[in-house]
Amino acid sequence: MSTKRKLALPKLKMPRAAVISLSILPAVLTAIFYALRSNESAMEWVSSAISAPVRGFMGMLSSIYPFSLMEVLCTAAVIWLIFYIVRTVIVTVKAQPKLAVLSKRVLTIIVLALYAWSLHCWLWNSGYFAPGFAEKNGFSGSGVSVDDLTAVTNLFADKANEYAPLVKRDAEGHFIEERRDYTAASVDIYDNLSAQYPSLSGRLYEPKTMLYSWFMSRMGYTGVYFAITGESNINVREPGFYLPATIAHELAHQHGVFAEDEANFVSITACVTSGHMVYAYSGYLSGLTHLLNALYAADYDAWSKINDRLCPEIKRDWQDNREYWQSQKTVTTGISFVDKILTSVNQALSDTVNTAYDGYLKSQHQVLGIKSYGACVDLLVEHFK
Repeated sequence: MSTKRKLALPKLKMPRAAVISLSILPAVLTAIFYALRSNESAMEWVSSAISAPVRGFMGMLSSIYPFSLMEVLCTAAVIWLIFYIVRTVIVTVKAQPKLAVLSKRVLTIIVLALYAWSLHCWLWNSGYFAPGFAEKNGFSGSGVSVDDLTAVTNLFADKANEYAPLVKRDAEGHFIEERRDYTAASVDIYDNLSAQYPSLSGRLYEPKTMLYSWFMSRMGYTGVYFAITGESNINVREPGFYLPATIAHELAHQHGVFAEDEANFVSITACVTSGHMVYAYSGYLSGLTHLLNALYAADYDAWSKINDRLCPEIKRDWQDNREYWQSQKTVTTGISFVDKILTSVNQALSDTVNTAYDGYLKSQHQVLGIKSYGACVDLLVEHFK
């Protein structure tokens, strides 16, 4: 008769003082950040001495992998959270005393969330409270005249008209440039602009294609820079003529351009000075979009004259863009009542995400919130006039 022996594994128990220290550490780090964030000099030092090197190192590591580490981490976090919540319910029902067990498990989630938030604050949010790209490079920020706005809009219209027929199109005039043909060139598009603005020099890493591009489109977003992994992540379902400018925008964040209006300005300027035709067209088209929106409100007659002389290829691209984003607001399964429910859910989720992101930007010293993206007009006019 044989007996089975169980291998006894040692149970590692962390000292109570260590557990308490690790639990309060993220709260302390977050509190220190909030105490210092009003000090511009301190945030500038954090941004340059801590944030930039760490983000650059993480960008180098993440560039080894062809997929987005951000998506992997976010997917794993969601799966773990669902499992943890279900497990918490089961354990709490069986445990005695229930409140003590529930409190401990909820505290675990709070501590982990605080670790993630404090890391994000020090690596990214710190840049919002440091001097921005425009301030560092002597932009006046005093506003622009309607005459200058009109002149620069005319310039962008001329250039967009020039490049629009040169990019690859099908028989119906739709943009058909292959994404892989210009994605690989993305890491060099700042070479020319960095001669004028040295802060834009340095190594860049190719943006990652997002598997969740469909979700980004549903929410109305075209890309995201994730500071923790140093990655620029791109929604590749976005219409191709705007995609190069989106790539340049997310790469601007890699260069430490934090504010969205400044990242838009930098990306547009990098595109039009890149020496790459597809990037140049995308930059001029993106800039023209923002400039015309501003001119429409400032001088409708000037807007109308410029709009009327835009070539058919630009009009085709804008029509395709409108149709694409409109299609993302509705869900079509062929079953009427299902479509209505899913479309309502899609809209509610999109509104919630936009509201949350708008609130986040405003809480980080970006007073215009999500409207910051269009605020690059003053910078464009001051630079190009």
